Amino acid sequence: MEEKFGLGEYEVLEDMLIDGLKIVQDTRLYRFTSDSVLLSKFAKAKKGDTVADFCAGSGIVAFHFYALNKEKAQGMTFTLFEMQEELSVLSRKTALYNGFENFTFVQGKLQDIPKEYNEKFSLVLCNPPYERANTGFDNDDYAKAVCRKEITINLKEIAKAAAFALKYGGRLCMLHRADRLAEVCYTLHEVGLEVKKMQFVGGRYATKPYLVMVEAVKGGKPACEILETIVNK
Repeated sequence: MEEKFGLGEYEVLEDMLIDGLKIVQDTRLYRFTSDSVLLSKFAKAKKGDTVADFCAGSGIVAFHFYALNKEKAQGMTFTLFEMQEELSVLSRKTALYNGFENFTFVQGKLQDIPKEYNEKFSLVLCNPPYERANTGFDNDDYAKAVCRKEITINLKEIAKAAAFALKYGGRLCMLHRADRLAEVCYTLHEVGLEVKKMQFVGGRYATKPYLVMVEAVKGGKPACEILETIVNK
C-alpha cells in the first residue's frame, strides 16, 4: 500500500484514531500535536459547508474534522492552504490514501490568497503559528520554526485573509495562546470578525489555561459564549 501511494524514505503512515484513517507524515518535518485534534472537535459543522484550512500543515485539522462530521454534515468540501510545499504534498498523499475526493490544495502564502477565494467559504479552520517571532529557532530548524512562530505570517495577516475568504455570516475557528486572547479578540474585531464562542485549554485542573479556542463570525454582533475549560493531559 505504501509503494502504491509513493511514500518517500522519511514518510510514514500514522493512525488518525478515527474510522481506521491514516495520515502521511514526514519524520523530518513538523508533525501535528493534540492541539489540532482539539480544534477539529471544537468547530461545529453544518451541512454543505465550504471549508478552508489555513496554515494546514499536513492537513490533520481538516481531515479529522471531516472524519468527525462526514455523516451528519454531508456535502462538505475542503480547500487546504499551506505555504510549505513539502507539507502540502503530504496532505495530498493523505487524501489519496484515504480516498477523499472532496479536498483541494493550494500551496502558497495566505497573504497572496487568490481573488477566486474571496467570500467563498462558510468556515475557516486555523491552527496558526502562535509564538511571537524571535531571532533564533531554539532547537527547531527553519521548516519547523515557521509552523510554531510568526516568522512568515502573523495574527493580523491571518485575520485579514480569513475576513477576505469568508462569506457574510461565515465562521472562523482557530486556536491561539491564552495569554494573547485580548490581541486575538481585537485583531479579529478590526477586520469584521466578532468572537462569539471561546473555550480555554489547560494542562491540569486548577491551573492557568495555556490555549484558547475561538469561533468568530463575519458580521456577527458582540456577545460571547464561554465554554467549560478543557483539560488536555
